[in-house]
Amino acid sequence: MSQWMTGPGGRIRIVFDNVVADGLRRDSVVGATDAAIDAYAAGQGVARVPGAVREVLRLIGARHGLWLAGTAFGVDAVTGETKRQALAALTGLAHALRDPAGMLVLSAHQAYTYQVIDGADLAQEDPPVWEIVEGQDARPRWRSVTAWFAAMDPDIESRREMLEVNAELGHELPAWAADIEPR
Repeated sequence: MSQWMTGPGGRIRIVFDNVVADGLRRDSVVGATDAAIDAYAAGQGVARVPGAVREVLRLIGARHGLWLAGTAFGVDAVTGETKRQALAALTGLAHALRDPAGMLVLSAHQAYTYQVIDGADLAQEDPPVWEIVEGQDARPRWRSVTAWFAAMDPDIESRREMLEVNAELGHELPAWAADIEPR
């Protein structure tokens, strides 16, 4: 296989393409431009975005749809203020982050759980992803951005089953139903 398919960007695209093949509408997500990705990083005081992170943002960084639903994610949602909140969540926690001040925040959920790349790992193309849970712990949760992205998969089949139950019960379909291709 070529580097395009086996490198971090290729692995991210394979995960994405598999979810689209499962039925996620491709137009339900919008990728960010490289300029927007660079501005997102600069807003957090970060000069380098790992290749795998950049590819995720190119695919879903402007509008993430069902991917990470209910979570602040993307070039407009995660800001320098989000990073300040993530750093504050580390207060009083024992952790092994080597460069928390230099970390890149990927997502924030309910302002108490953050998924981040350690600043010391930003030179890696597909670095580990840490999870910070305010008042609990900070630990490396996924071995790579690719593993994290795959774990955040919106599980289209489960959502289809929910839609079928809603239809059987005569309930109105949720707005996100439009993000899933019919069988």
